[in-house]
Amino acid sequence: MDISLVIPAFNEAESLPELVAWIEKVMTANAFSYEVVFIDDGSTDNTWWTISKMNEKNPYIKGIQFRRNYGKSAALYAGFGAAQGNVVITMDADLQDSPDEIPELYRMITQDGYDLVSGWKRERHDPKGKTLPSRFFNATVRRMTGIKLHDFNCGLKAYKKKVVKSIEVYGEMHRYIPVLAQKAGFQRIGEKVVRHQARKFGTSKYGWERMIKGYLDLLTVLFMTRFGKSPMYFFGGSGTVMFLIGGLIAIYLITRKLILQGQGIPVRSVADQPLFFLALAMAIVGVQLFIAGFLGELMGRQSADRNNYLIEDKIDIDHIKISE
Repeated sequence: MDISLVIPAFNEAESLPELVAWIEKVMTANAFSYEVVFIDDGSTDNTWWTISKMNEKNPYIKGIQFRRNYGKSAALYAGFGAAQGNVVITMDADLQDSPDEIPELYRMITQDGYDLVSGWKRERHDPKGKTLPSRFFNATVRRMTGIKLHDFNCGLKAYKKKVVKSIEVYGEMHRYIPVLAQKAGFQRIGEKVVRHQARKFGTSKYGWERMIKGYLDLLTVLFMTRFGKSPMYFFGGSGTVMFLIGGLIAIYLITRKLILQGQGIPVRSVADQPLFFLALAMAIVGVQLFIAGFLGELMGRQSADRNNYLIEDKIDIDHIKISE
């Protein structure tokens, strides 16, 4: 199968028939073999009924229904697990992403050799209250991750199948799939300017709270990808530095007192000086951080996937059981 389209939907019953007709037109014109996997993310309207009716007429329409709303990341994770196409393309169900972009996205993956291609909505049909924070957010992510994409949150993306099978998306991590992919070893990440259309039905499902969640999840992604398998490097390193600084401050205070006393100069007791309590606090926090890193290492060694590594290819060693 050439393409799997993974489309999360939350209260998008009005837009789905038009979206499917548009997809079918594009796929037929390009002679693609394909499937469309809809994930009903706990909709309260007729979204699931609409998907079911479309499936009766078109077997390539498939669906997953959540019992309640879990969010876009959960929907994508479920869709990635069900996808069977060699190229997986994600898009939103609200008709703001154009299916006309599919052939070029497919070509960039299959012919240009990209592992992942992200859409860039250079001209957006959204209010300033949504576009300005998004630009600031994207600039921050670019700087912190080093991935030169203009629009991390664009729902229109294309992937090689092995990319979506190699990453785990949860929380609000769908914004950082390029980051997760890069950390998993997929370095060929491209970008394509895509057409963004004005919303035709319903209203946006995202509010200001997504910005807060987005930044917290960015910190989580950066920490987990850098220190997830070796927490001692972060906690142990930070704890050791804080403990040493606290110890040096304490040594300085004691040495200073001894020198001044030797010169006959009156000086306060070490324990009466505010700097001493700062040193004591730093030493205690340093020990706690070190213990946290040590406990993290112990837990990591008990993890079932501690030795799961992504293998690109193998020659005559199929007996080795390492996750691919």
